[in-house]
Amino acid sequence: MFTGLIEEIGEITGVSNAGSGMLLTIRAESVLEGTKIGDSISINGACQTVTSLTDRSFSVFASRVTASVTALGSYRAGKRVNLERAMTPASRFGGHFVQGHVDGTGSVGMVKRDSAGMSAGISAVDDLKKYIVEKGSVAVDGISLTVVSVTPAGFTLYFIPASLSNTTASDWKTGDVVNIEVDIIAKYVERMMNVMKGRGNGAGGNEKFLKKLIDEGFY
Repeated sequence: MFTGLIEEIGEITGVSNAGSGMLLTIRAESVLEGTKIGDSISINGACQTVTSLTDRSFSVFASRVTASVTALGSYRAGKRVNLERAMTPASRFGGHFVQGHVDGTGSVGMVKRDSAGMSAGISAVDDLKKYIVEKGSVAVDGISLTVVSVTPAGFTLYFIPASLSNTTASDWKTGDVVNIEVDIIAKYVERMMNVMKGRGNGAGGNEKFLKKLIDEGFY
C-alpha cells in the first residue's frame, strides 16, 4: 500500500530482457534507506519487488504482464521515474489509498503552464473514465492527485510548484503514456452495486439500500 506522495525521482540506468519479463535497474538515494531485497517500491505507480540492491541503485523484475498493461514496457535507460516505498504502520498518511496496481494507461494531452503551476489533460479509455469524478482521487504515474474536471476524453489535473519539483510531471509532454490507478473505493462500490442488482427480488434489504442510493443521487 502506498500514499501517492512521491519520495524522490529516480533514473532508470539499465533495461534488459530477463526470462519472460524485463529487468529494470533504477538509480536512487532516499528510497534505498532501510530497503532490503523483497521490499516493495512503487515505480511510476507500479508496485514492484526489489530483487537486488547496491548503495546507489536497486533492481526489479517486471513480468511480461506488467510490461504489457503498464507503461513500464516502454521505459529505457535515462528515463526519470517517481519512486515511493510501501507504507509502514507508523507512516503518516497524506495522499490517498494507492495500491500500486495500475488499472491501465492513458496519454498526456494538453499541458499548460502558468505563473502558479501547470494544468494537464489526461486521455483515458471508458473503462477507466467511469471511475473518475470531479474532486475525486486518482494516481497518475504514482502521484496522488485530485481531479479538477472530467472531460469527454478523460480528465484534467493541476500541479502546484511543489508537485512539479518533486515529481516527473514536470517532464510531461503531449503524447506521453502514463500509468493510471483509479480510486479503489469506486471499484468496490461498483462491485457491490452489480451484486445487488443481480440478486433481484430475493434480496429485499439490498434492494431498499440500492433504491436509497438512487433516490439520493449516489447511483
